[in-house]
This record gives sequence, structure tokens and C-alpha cells, in this order.
Amino acid sequence: MTTHEDPRRLNCKFNLESIEAHVKGYADALSSALLSIDWNQLELAISEIESVRVRRARVWVAGNGGSAAIADHLLCDWVKGTFSAAQGPLHVHSLVSSTALFTACANDFGYEASFERQLEMQAQPGDLLLCISSSGNSANILAALRKARAMGLKTIALTGFTGGESARLADINLHLAASNYGVVEDGHQILMHNIAQYIWGRRV
Repeated sequence: MTTHEDPRRLNCKFNLESIEAHVKGYADALSSALLSIDWNQLELAISEIESVRVRRARVWVAGNGGSAAIADHLLCDWVKGTFSAAQGPLHVHSLVSSTALFTACANDFGYEASFERQLEMQAQPGDLLLCISSSGNSANILAALRKARAMGLKTIALTGFTGGESARLADINLHLAASNYGVVEDGHQILMHNIAQYIWGRRV
């Protein structure tokens, strides 16, 4: 059995003198992370998402652990939260939504292939893959990004820490400068909500 380092040990620590001090330190780190984003990259991401809708292509989203939860939340909010009957829907599909398909791919082809095999079977050139990974180094995320590139999909990565290999592989990298998994995941959630509300706000 492969032993992995406990990711909690990679987290930067906040003031433990009181819960108030801890929350304030966490909030400061979250604010700093959000404001560290490359605004040009964020504008490019929004343009690409809107382009997918116009082309009637699809957004595929993937993540592990907390990032998988964000992927499913993103599916909900980007489909329902951006819908406009006049302008047409945004088609979003989560690669973690089907437990049966995800585990079948992981069981038959290995966990590293759990996302890329789903893309191979369902995605089309012109679609968009959005990968959420705090470290940017999850093996199945990297495999999915490589597969997407080979298939002619555009790619967006949501990353934290150093950005990892995902930052290099993705066409667009939405990187949050933070070294705490909770802060990065919260930041990715906030980006997800902001993108949905920004797209909807410009439609009405």
C-alpha cells in the first residue's frame, strides 16, 4: 500500500491563542488569496465559458475530495444559476457525479484514469474541461488535462499552493496564492459563485 503524506501537515497555520484570532487570520488569508488572482486569466476564463455556451458545447468539471464537492456544486450553480431562456443554457457535466461510472473507470483502468476515460467516451473537440485541484498535482487531474489537450478541448485549472503541474498544462490557470487547503477550497468556491453571478448579471 502506498503511503501518502497527510495533507493537513502542508497547511500554513493560523493563530491558536483563541478561535477569534484563528478565524481572523483565516479570513485575512482568504481575502489575500482571492486578490492574488490574475485578473486577465479570470477574464479569459469567463470569455471561454461564454463561448462554450454560444457554440452549444459542454463544460466538463473534475476534482477530488473537497474539490469534487465543489465540482458538483459548480454543476448546480452554473446550470441553474446562469440559465437564460433567451440566450440558451450552459451545459455543464461533473465527472464525479456518477459514482457508478467513476468507480467503474477507476476499477477497470486505475484511479489515475478515472477522469480521462470518461472524457474519452463522452467529450468532443471544442468542449471545455475545468479541473479543480488545490495542489495542482493530482494524478487523475493531470491525466485528464493531457487527454483534453489531445482531444482538442480547451482547459481551465483552479489551483492553489504553487499551482503544480496543472498550472503548466492548462490553457488558463486561475491560481490562488495560499498554502492552506481550506483557504484554497473556500477561494475556489467563491470564484465559482462569482463567475455564475457575473455571467447571470450580464444577461439580465
